[in-house]
Amino acid sequence: MDRGGGGIDLSGAEIRGDLEGRSPPIFLPRQPAAAPLLALDIGGTLIKLVYTASCAGGGDGAELRFAKFERRRLDECFDFVRAQGLLGCNVDEVEQRKRGSEDHAQATGGGAYKFADNFRQKLGVCLDKLDEMDSVVSGANFLLQNIPGAAFTHMNGKRSTVDISPNNLFPYLLVNIGSGVSILKVTGNRKFERVTGTHIGGGTMFGLAKLLTGCKSYDEFLQLSQKGDNFVLDLIVKDICGELVCQKQGLSTSTLASSFGKVITSMKKLTDYKPEDLAATLLSAFTYNIAQIAFLVASLLGLRRVFFGGSYIRGHKSTMENISYAIDFCVGKNLNMRGLSLIRSQSQMQAVFLRHEGYLGALGALMSYGDPGGESHTLEEPKEKEPLHESAAPVDATSADEQNDSNIFPYLLVNIGSGVSMIEVIGKGKFERIIGSHLGGGTILGLARLLTGCSSYEEFLELSQRGNNLSVDLTVGDIYGEEGYPKIGLPASTTAASFGKVNSSKLSEYRVEDLAAALLNSFTYNIGQIAYFVANLSGLKRIFFRGAYVCGHEKTMDKISRSLKYWSKGEVQTTFLCHEGFLGTLGAFWSYENMGIDGLAAHEVIREVLLGAPYTGQFPSLPLTHEENGENKTLEEEVESLRHDNAALKAELERLQRENAELKAKLVKSGEAATL
Repeated sequence: MDRGGGGIDLSGAEIRGDLEGRSPPIFLPRQPAAAPLLALDIGGTLIKLVYTASCAGGGDGAELRFAKFERRRLDECFDFVRAQGLLGCNVDEVEQRKRGSEDHAQATGGGAYKFADNFRQKLGVCLDKLDEMDSVVSGANFLLQNIPGAAFTHMNGKRSTVDISPNNLFPYLLVNIGSGVSILKVTGNRKFERVTGTHIGGGTMFGLAKLLTGCKSYDEFLQLSQKGDNFVLDLIVKDICGELVCQKQGLSTSTLASSFGKVITSMKKLTDYKPEDLAATLLSAFTYNIAQIAFLVASLLGLRRVFFGGSYIRGHKSTMENISYAIDFCVGKNLNMRGLSLIRSQSQMQAVFLRHEGYLGALGALMSYGDPGGESHTLEEPKEKEPLHESAAPVDATSADEQNDSNIFPYLLVNIGSGVSMIEVIGKGKFERIIGSHLGGGTILGLARLLTGCSSYEEFLELSQRGNNLSVDLTVGDIYGEEGYPKIGLPASTTAASFGKVNSSKLSEYRVEDLAAALLNSFTYNIGQIAYFVANLSGLKRIFFRGAYVCGHEKTMDKISRSLKYWSKGEVQTTFLCHEGFLGTLGAFWSYENMGIDGLAAHEVIREVLLGAPYTGQFPSLPLTHEENGENKTLEEEVESLRHDNAALKAELERLQRENAELKAKLVKSGEAATL
């Protein structure tokens, strides 16, 4: 008999009620209902409760029931606990003091620490604090090992139950989408490690949704997104290269290239857009991004089974559809990295969802009742080294004079335009586009125009220089307190959820400088994280960045450099490529020709290498047209124009180099004179 940690009898557990509904009760036929049990997960934005109660309509056994409240409405949670008669909370404070003892409840999440005194004062209950990651994993394992039909896929509008054998469950990847996102590798019961995470999560979606649509709740945001059309604001492949190229290369014209990318060229203001379209664009932008990161991490770890949980999924069809589509797209259409051979040799990776996905932490906390000593929840357990950083070899510390054609290859070229293209270059004229991201410069500037009213990227960067992202970003310290989350190595200053601190739906209550700073911080770090994962998976040691949204912008380059340093723990060198060459961290200079991408550079300026689709370095032979300022130009004319511009840039560069040499000579002479 499975005693679920000794406190709860899970024998014969099954879901009751509407199987398609939100968080239906779980029937426990052999669990006594006389003494109710309560467990809480107090997160960054929500409080989730799981409790036992008598079965509806009477009968033997008990039911697990579920409830949630916004954290800012703590008193509503207290009222609910009292109304349900849990923990003896219907006893007044005088009687409680006479008894001389406190009720206890298991609780997890950062709020278990932050609001412990509130629960003691209002309910007379002492919260037994449990580690959050331990609880989330225990809750997921409980559902997967004990509840028939707990796991399912959702693709093309169809929900299909996934049969999971407890003997063939591990290892798997658990992607927990809360205010931020934690990604865990689970290898057994109470055996796991947090391998990475991202600050672009549910809190980001909800925070931006409040500012852009005025919605008051996340459910309202989801309802708006169901009625909207993201193509009103999103830039797609057809917008970049036209239908002819899409047909020639077998691409879908609707493939997403840049979220919010159409805002850049539009004269519309925020009030000119429908809230429904804004909501749909936000949902697709961030669910696709979370799925892509999950796919890359699973590929790095050699895992093909990926489970998605967390309170921001909520059984929402479009959310699950977006995640499933993105995983399927990455596996079947978009990636050509060498590190995927293990995945492709096995059955195809799928996105799998969990019923009661928003209550994993609370379920895990409930399972701890009767756990002797609570050894699985020890907060001081040392953190293992993150495997995602181990395989990246340090870049050789060669001098600028030692760099040559033979040791520059292979490398990853990251082009940041409206979207992001990542290209593996293995030699002169030998390159292949292996992945892209729809969250690029177009996304940053598009959102910046809507939120701050800025008219250019330069103006946006100037605003960000004067802003403080911590005014709107939720940090680990905001959730867990000044000690942070030491068990998994997250200091209090770490960003947990970009825009996660946004509480008001009134845009006017926030400084445009702070919003700009938060935008720059969130998306540059996201680009850096994805670039690191791709380089790691492809076995590449060098990463070069180029593109209109990077070159010449010191703030952007600094953020990307910091991001790469953080994710690679200083093992990856970040260099930036501008115009005909680049000035890197070592002061070296290489031309596009020496880097093997002279052909790529000219064409990429026009089409950015088809941001949303595979690209193998083969350019169309037919003359294509590119419309600009009402005039049509053939591709050959555009290339010739670019060559002319490049020649002018070369001449200017040579002039500057001559002036530099002359200046050095003068300095040397003046130094000699001073010595004499």
